[in-house]
Amino acid sequence: MSTWRALLEDAERTLGDAGLPTPTIDARRIVEEAADQRDGALALVVEEPAPRLAERRVDTMVKRRRQGEPLQYVLGSWSFCGLDLFVDPRVLIPRPETERTAEVALDEAARLGLRRGRGDRWRDARGEELVADLGTGSGAIALALAGALPDAQVWGTDRSGDALAVARANLAGSAGPATRVRLVQGDWFDALPTELRGRFRLLVSNPPYVAESEVADLADEIAGHEPLDALVSGPTGLEAIERVVAGAPEFLAAAGGTLVVELAPHQAATVTQLARDAGFVEVRVERDLADRERVLVARGGEAGD
Repeated sequence: MSTWRALLEDAERTLGDAGLPTPTIDARRIVEEAADQRDGALALVVEEPAPRLAERRVDTMVKRRRQGEPLQYVLGSWSFCGLDLFVDPRVLIPRPETERTAEVALDEAARLGLRRGRGDRWRDARGEELVADLGTGSGAIALALAGALPDAQVWGTDRSGDALAVARANLAGSAGPATRVRLVQGDWFDALPTELRGRFRLLVSNPPYVAESEVADLADEIAGHEPLDALVSGPTGLEAIERVVAGAPEFLAAAGGTLVVELAPHQAATVTQLARDAGFVEVRVERDLADRERVLVARGGEAGD
């Protein structure tokens, strides 16, 4: 029977021999998952023998990773804004850029006057403020918004039934905030009830923004495993963003409604102009952690400070 240390060393050696860029990190995450010991806790049991079932699980995960499957899919979960989300090939892997999108959206919500915080058991969450996550995928942004905005009712839309199945699984594991998230299937605004037009305080989206001609430039780990319809918008890469920007004014509240959209850095100038053409009165693009233009913020009116 192997120890956890032996499994860790074998995994690192196997992944390194396969030419993977981060074999040490990948091996540690795989063994941590099999041992159910995270955040440094593996060190406390590393010399203990690993059960046969766990040894077989490590072997299976190492084989999948060695074959190029993304680590996030191999593990079956990934962290996003402090949430532990279930992910598989039906949805995009949550990325730091999208965490930045969620952070910008939460800052805008606070500016609009929405109460921000995790809430507490003594003060009921009212769910009176309408917020939408368009193209929700795994439900990452929707759950992050619901968890941080206790008075928000969050609508998550997606045209993919497979993606919504993953989102529902994540809602099921999220307890309180999930009760204020509604998932609906449909293409962008078509999924939202018509009676909610003009009532949303905040619209957020991480839409597909890769052009068809750019697919060949994607890493094999992305193009070969993640759902291309969630990555690729069309010939220009702007098709989905154009629909979101054009449709947003009809659903946003007349005073103070804000649209937040993730985009590719080279699209920033074009999308800024699209937002101005759509009638937004204040438009800017926020940068991501790598200092690249990444998140459109388009305000339809003045609210807050």
